[in-house]
Amino acid sequence: MDSRGKETKGVLDVATQNEAIGRIKEMGFFPTKVVEDKGGAGGAAGAKKGGSKPAGKGKGMSMNLNIRIPGLSGRVKTKVLTVFTRQLATLVQAGLPLLRGLRVLAKQERNVNLKKIIGDLAVSIEGGCTFSEALAQHPKVFNRLYVNMVKAGELGGVLEVVLKRLSEFMEKAQKIKGKVIAAMFYPCAVLVVATAIMGVLMVFVIPKFKEIFEGTLGNGRQLPGFTQFVLGISEMIQHHIIQTMLVIIGIVIMFNVFIRTKFGRKLFDRFKLNVPVLGPVISKVAISRFTRTLGTLVSSGVPILQALTIVKETSGNVIVGNAVASVHESVKEGETITAPLEASNIFPPMVISMVDVGEQTGALPEMLMKIADNYDEEVDNAVAAMTSLLEPIMIVVLAVIVGSIVIAMFLPLIDLMENVGEDSKEGAKEKTN
Repeated sequence: MDSRGKETKGVLDVATQNEAIGRIKEMGFFPTKVVEDKGGAGGAAGAKKGGSKPAGKGKGMSMNLNIRIPGLSGRVKTKVLTVFTRQLATLVQAGLPLLRGLRVLAKQERNVNLKKIIGDLAVSIEGGCTFSEALAQHPKVFNRLYVNMVKAGELGGVLEVVLKRLSEFMEKAQKIKGKVIAAMFYPCAVLVVATAIMGVLMVFVIPKFKEIFEGTLGNGRQLPGFTQFVLGISEMIQHHIIQTMLVIIGIVIMFNVFIRTKFGRKLFDRFKLNVPVLGPVISKVAISRFTRTLGTLVSSGVPILQALTIVKETSGNVIVGNAVASVHESVKEGETITAPLEASNIFPPMVISMVDVGEQTGALPEMLMKIADNYDEEVDNAVAAMTSLLEPIMIVVLAVIVGSIVIAMFLPLIDLMENVGEDSKEGAKEKTN
């Protein structure tokens, strides 16, 4: 039911019942009954996917077929959504009405999923929903941060300002992500090529050496232990490739299952923050994300407790999320933000000091944004340092692996040459005698 007591019914595209209840409350409704849609309720309700229309409005309408095609599952890439947000902010700032702006963007949008969603947003707004309520109907595309910032902009009458801040936030987040991905491309490419070369050596080249060693050059002599070890690995890969692949797949599946558990995720996230080379980059990205998200939310008018809850959910790291949860409890009790931040041992003293100054001077949002800008530069430096370290490390590791294979293959030849030299000397001595 809505705030006026009017009964409403519709369909939300969410994963769980609790998430559905949360979304309904965010949209300003009071849930009376929430059940899973088994496939036919969406058309019978007369509501589009994620819609909220009064019961009975759908009578006489034809049922929409909900066919899911791989790649068209309703999700939209962050880059595409960022462009949409920037364009919408520009149109609204230019004085164009929100509904008309959405219609304009729907006409020019090439992404099929986003085009449909923009059309749904326009229909929902025409039906009396606010923009934030319409966005909340599509949780796979617009997360809680997005919805709550728009809601704060609507309440404060500064929607165009909030949309601009949101687009800037998304652009900077996308920029950081792009830099990290670009930095990791070279090491990953080298790793893939090296793995392919190792596979060729193990499957095709080393077995040829084995045939030579077992032939006339061997003369019944026992091969060196290291050579036998390398030949054993080659034989295992060559003749038990299916079993080897199954073992690798099994290890990957077990690892994914482990990190999905509460303990496993916490352990893995802590490891990511502390691992050499990669750890500093991940830590700086997490701090930048935390400060920018919190600063953007608070400066947009979102209440601090609600902002901290959203930051916790969008942190992407359990350890950082737990630290934010401690901050939430501290603020809820009327205490400061800095004490739980310091106790978490994640945030550097400079960050804690700047947050403390911002909290005391009443300029917390501005200070958080300054920290985020500073850490964006730190991420650039950390990524450059990581790349410069990874290149020689990978070269050394590959050199050791390939060199070990070469040594293993040449050890029997060296041993054979030494034995041939000794046999020739003994033969010469026998002739002189």
